[in-house]
Amino acid sequence: MIETALSWLQTPEAIAIAIGLVTAIAGGLLTEIGPWYKTLKNPNWKPPDWAFGPIWTVIITLAVIAGILTWRQTATTFDRQHLLLSFGVNCVLNAGWSGLFFKLRRPDWALVETCFLWASIIWMMIAIYPLSTTAALLLVPYLIWVSIASVLNWKIVQLNKPF
Repeated sequence: MIETALSWLQTPEAIAIAIGLVTAIAGGLLTEIGPWYKTLKNPNWKPPDWAFGPIWTVIITLAVIAGILTWRQTATTFDRQHLLLSFGVNCVLNAGWSGLFFKLRRPDWALVETCFLWASIIWMMIAIYPLSTTAALLLVPYLIWVSIASVLNWKIVQLNKPF
């Protein structure tokens, strides 16, 4: 039984789920909806705060599925390492945005970071497209959401500067 459990922990499913959970938990721990955040001026089109959790849940779930589909198509150790690196970098950048925006209270720095986050999504899509077109397409909502969030971040910086 223990061998079966340990064996499962090395599956693409377990690895993808772990990366997704680390991303979600880190982002959640770094997000503080407190007094400082509530005093920020926001554009009138900003989604309600309650919507961000479900949106991120869907995006991370799609990314986990994309990771699993791609892993199953990898034939070489290099492909697997490249896949893990691209998802790992994205995980760090994803959580890093929350740290910059909420913990350090620097929406201006977070705005700069969105360029790297956006590029990391493109990198993931390019890396996985030859292995699984479906997996690459599953990341399109992530790219769209980060694009929208970047514009929102930019408007928050505009409305509240200087930081």
